[in-house]
Amino acid sequence: MPSSKRWWIAALLFASTTINYLDRQTLSVLAPSLKLEFQWTNTDFAWVVMAFRASYALGQTFCGRLLDRIGARAGLLWTVGFYSAAAMATSMATGLASFAFFRFLLGAGESGNWPGAAKVVGRWFPPKERGLAVAIYDSGSAIGGAVAPFLVLGLAAAFGSWRPAFIVIGALGVLWMLAWRRVYPPDPPSVPGTPAAEPRPSARELLRMRTTWGIILGRALTDPVWFFVSDWFAIFLVSKGFRLAESAAGFWVPFLAADLGNFAGGWASGWLIRRGWPVTRARKAVIAAGGLGMTLLIPAVSATGFLPIVSLFAIATFSYAALSTMVLTLPADLYPDRAVASVSGFSGAGAGLGTIASTFLIGRVADHYSFAPVLIGASLIPLAAVAVTLLLVRTEAVSFHYARSGAETGGEPR
Repeated sequence: MPSSKRWWIAALLFASTTINYLDRQTLSVLAPSLKLEFQWTNTDFAWVVMAFRASYALGQTFCGRLLDRIGARAGLLWTVGFYSAAAMATSMATGLASFAFFRFLLGAGESGNWPGAAKVVGRWFPPKERGLAVAIYDSGSAIGGAVAPFLVLGLAAAFGSWRPAFIVIGALGVLWMLAWRRVYPPDPPSVPGTPAAEPRPSARELLRMRTTWGIILGRALTDPVWFFVSDWFAIFLVSKGFRLAESAAGFWVPFLAADLGNFAGGWASGWLIRRGWPVTRARKAVIAAGGLGMTLLIPAVSATGFLPIVSLFAIATFSYAALSTMVLTLPADLYPDRAVASVSGFSGAGAGLGTIASTFLIGRVADHYSFAPVLIGASLIPLAAVAVTLLLVRTEAVSFHYARSGAETGGEPR
């Protein structure tokens, strides 16, 4: 397959992830003014946020199965079109109920991005390049989050209203759809060694496999740490006695570190594979190193200086991103093409449910005790994720695939 073609596709996946995060961050950036205009309490705003997170978590299972049924080209066109329409429709919101409704629709549509991207990477990239390809598209989450405040506030100021911001940013998805239709072919070539025709395993068959649960638990136990940092880091800095201006100055350092971690994890696993390591073992090595790096949130409990705290969080998010890139890559490594999006969707649903539960617990623990138990938990729980991944993730998915398809393989599983 042409090398340039697949890297253009990786660039479009990066763009879709960036737009995905711009759409979801628009409300967060505008939240202070919206709370004032509509006289919302923090509890009111939390309901709007939870509407998104609930549909996003549950929607990944549905979208994963849909993408495996209709294919990545059509599936991503439908999901991006759906959430772009939902984002633009938010400009018509008039109160709490309508905002929650539109955010629910947005989450349902956006839930297709990661399963779809995982399916495309498994289809187009050989194992030694998959980690880097996943790092490229996953880095769009941090880039979108970093760009959103400048773009959203700039649009609101230029138009004198918050409503056009939702329309303009939502329209970016429409432009992406045009590019996707032009670049992504209707019937992409297979990765060498992959059977041309594969059965689509049922959800029950996939969920009976311990490898599937290893991937689900790997994300469910680590993604909440990322959302803890993205949602609570500034509040934690203020709780340590730093001024809001100082907190804002250091806020983006962990996000930049996460971007670097995405690429470091992808590069490291590819480097090991090129030196003869089996694919799964190379991914697990990076996962283990990432889990150990995340334990550096524990020293942040007793750290008092601004630079040491920010540095510890940055190392933890760098390590998380390297680990996360590997877990996101595993479905493409271990499952037949027509099951990749399904398994990715299952793991995304697990991550979403874990994040919803952790968000509630973090608020309760921080209010009644302090952030110390939260940081200790955020450091130690990823070690459990490493353990279950090392124990449960095996090449049984490959054996299952070839047993179903009747294909024979003479070398490293894809």
